[in-house]
Amino acid sequence: MPKKNAALANPTRLATFDEDGQVQVVIETPRGSRNKYAFDPDQRVFRMKKVLPEGMVFPHDFGFIPSTKAQDGDPLDVLLFMDQSAFPGCVVEARLVGVIEGEQSEDGEKKRNDRLLAVANTSHTHSGIKSVEDFNDSLLREVEKFFVNYNANNGKKFKVLGRKGPDAALKLLKKAQK
Repeated sequence: MPKKNAALANPTRLATFDEDGQVQVVIETPRGSRNKYAFDPDQRVFRMKKVLPEGMVFPHDFGFIPSTKAQDGDPLDVLLFMDQSAFPGCVVEARLVGVIEGEQSEDGEKKRNDRLLAVANTSHTHSGIKSVEDFNDSLLREVEKFFVNYNANNGKKFKVLGRKGPDAALKLLKKAQK
């Protein structure tokens, strides 16, 4: 009997949009987790990449949009707003509502590392959010501070360059499609 590969299919190669035209988000790290997970395309598994310091957790589900390549070489990052956290590898249909534009620097080298913002189609709590402008400003400041602190823990700097709405997010997505 042939030996079967127990690894997952490669979620980075899924379609960017589902049949209804909704963006697909692959969850890597669930909301409330100190553990940072990342998809390992070589082994086709989700690996635990690191553990955040005590008291620091992901504020919302964090993942990527498949079949995209951002300026940092990875698939586009997405912070997904939904009612309950999902699990690594879960695919969630969502709508783009904006982007936090960011610049990441390490050892003097700067590169863009934008974070798309999306709302799960099934979310009740965030059903009224259609644009980044619909969010409470203090919530977005806290999310931005999370990314600043997250990068600082890794010896990197993250500078928020601005926030833009769903049109800018879609433009960024189309540019990043493979």
